[in-house]
Amino acid sequence: MENDLRIHEHPIVDFRPANTVEFWFEGQRLFGREGEPVAAALHAAGVRVLRYSRKLRRPRGFFCAIGNCSECLMEIDGQPNVRSCITPLAAGMRVRRGAVEGNHDA
Repeated sequence: MENDLRIHEHPIVDFRPANTVEFWFEGQRLFGREGEPVAAALHAAGVRVLRYSRKLRRPRGFFCAIGNCSECLMEIDGQPNVRSCITPLAAGMRVRRGAVEGNHDA
């Protein structure tokens, strides 16, 4: 199942065919391409907020896409603080936004 928000053609990047797989985000069934980064599959499905900042609870999204920052940290298959921008999507994955911690009054 293709999504209208996905990039299909690019002058430099070669998009190889991949199987469509089902995965779960916050209890909602979504579809993505097997092996693509989890963050890319979420972005294609219209999910823009991957987590919230610890102190001020500000929304964080897809940023560096190479695993250097921590904006995409999510809980994947029960494992907290996983970099979703470099984690390959697999069938049946369970993905959740990271738990908000820290001082919520700041």
